[in-house]
Amino acid sequence: MSELICLKCQSPHVYEVEGVFTCPECAYEWTNEDLIADSLVVKDANGNILQDGDTVIVIKNLPVKGSAHPIKSGTKVKNIRLVDSDHNIDCKIEGFGSMALKSEFVKKA
Repeated sequence: MSELICLKCQSPHVYEVEGVFTCPECAYEWTNEDLIADSLVVKDANGNILQDGDTVIVIKNLPVKGSAHPIKSGTKVKNIRLVDSDHNIDCKIEGFGSMALKSEFVKKA
């Protein structure tokens, strides 16, 4: 089992009683359900939930600053990484390099 640390103060002295984790140093309490509710949820254009490592397909031509050619509709993007930002997908696209995309312009493959 990995050692628990407090989500608020990073103290290693966390203990669990009946599914509630408590930090004795700052008195912060949480449950596993709280962690799931606070986690980043990113949905594609069709409402499917995306996860790190998924493969997505671009659903419309996307212009790229500094490039004469857009990312074409139908481009498959493998191994995405989700981030908490306006452009919530980080990825690498062949011919373009590292990119940040908005999830509303992709669908899960």
